[in-house]
Amino acid sequence: MKLPQLFEDRMRNLLGEEFEEYLQCYSNPHYGGIRVNTLKMTPEEFEPICPFSIERIPWVTNGYFYDTDQQPAKHPYYYAGLYYIQEPSAMTPASLLPIHPGDKVLDICAAPGGKSTELGAKLGGEGLLVSNDISNSRAKALLKNIELFGIRNALVLSEAPNRLAEYFPEYFDKILIDAPCSGEGMFRKSPAIMKNWEQYGVDYYNKLQKEIILFTAKMLKPGGLLLYSTCTFSPEENEGTISYLLEQCPEFSVINPLPDEDRQESLGLSYEGFDTGKAHWWDPDKLELENCIRLWPHKIKGEGHFIALLKKDENSGSEGFTKANKSLSRNSTSSSQLTKEAQSFLSLIGIDRYEQIEVRDDRVYLTPKGLPDLKGLRILRQGLLLGEIKKQRFEPSQALASSLKIEEYPYIINLNSSDSRVIRYLKCETIDLDQTYEDAWYLICVDGHPLGWSKITNNKFKNKYLPGWRWV
Repeated sequence: MKLPQLFEDRMRNLLGEEFEEYLQCYSNPHYGGIRVNTLKMTPEEFEPICPFSIERIPWVTNGYFYDTDQQPAKHPYYYAGLYYIQEPSAMTPASLLPIHPGDKVLDICAAPGGKSTELGAKLGGEGLLVSNDISNSRAKALLKNIELFGIRNALVLSEAPNRLAEYFPEYFDKILIDAPCSGEGMFRKSPAIMKNWEQYGVDYYNKLQKEIILFTAKMLKPGGLLLYSTCTFSPEENEGTISYLLEQCPEFSVINPLPDEDRQESLGLSYEGFDTGKAHWWDPDKLELENCIRLWPHKIKGEGHFIALLKKDENSGSEGFTKANKSLSRNSTSSSQLTKEAQSFLSLIGIDRYEQIEVRDDRVYLTPKGLPDLKGLRILRQGLLLGEIKKQRFEPSQALASSLKIEEYPYIINLNSSDSRVIRYLKCETIDLDQTYEDAWYLICVDGHPLGWSKITNNKFKNKYLPGWRWV
């Protein structure tokens, strides 16, 4: 692989004697990874049913290497949301941000959803996940992955950080910034990134990173945690950006993101090969930069990454009264606002509490609690889309199907993953019925895991799998 000469010269200067070892990694293939969706199953449950060969990633409890000759995206389990395909090093940031059920969490540069889906899984359906991406087209891909994972408590937005800061000052317990960067750490996996690096360089992205991190810092509660990550080696974009935040916001400090040795042992984790931040590459006096983490492709089975975990001083809160201090005044949806068909269906899935249900433009949503006034923001999804009210019927959504477990709904057609009808269903084709079914909406499952809906009337099957998600 031919590296840009300017990049090669700079890396040689940074790494010194280590450079040749680093250079050699480009002769090796990149590593593929999948991450198990713990909202749907545990890693221990996944391992015996996994349809391809896997090997545990040492530093992620639910991550696995897979042979890149295999195609995990071409299996029904992928369409059931059982796992996310993700580069092994890229799994690290979300794994190191300690999330607890009930937290309010922001992923500010979230598309296509690799980090958000893990953060949402760690919340376990409690609290709030706000996933944002400034690109509306990329945010649509983000929304699909969140819905495929079965995350019910998400708010998906497409806004600039400065706009979000107006609505959510000192609101979040935890924030993740997977910042746009020059991508130096991904040259081996995606050589096309080198053209982008030659066009934009480091300074272009460093300016964006400084803007993003300052606005994001305003949204963190006192005592909260902010994790900053990039997939680049550049000191300007890494230690430099963190140093800039520390100068502008002295209430922040850099802390060690790795769990203590006892916890590592109890979870079976190993961080062998992880490197520290390089204070001497930027400011030797800022020794706390050594608490950052650097991942190198010649030291681990993954690509390049940088991670910094920062804590905001508990006594740093402002006393201003802003939009985020005001609760969203919203009238709960009474049962009279739902049609009898909608009420009947929702009773089947055990939703009989209407204070969290909203009807907007005939669409029915299960909304998260504790949101501020969101008027004026570009919202792609606020909570879980349950379905749509139509004339004399209620049509449940694809997102609802993905969020259910097989035992939560009474009408089921459960197919084996080797059954050819599974692929035909995912291609939005009609499938043959092997018995007589009563008229109802049926949840189509593969090996006990929901895929989507069908409507059966007079024993005729109508495929209701979402066309935009179809197998291609």
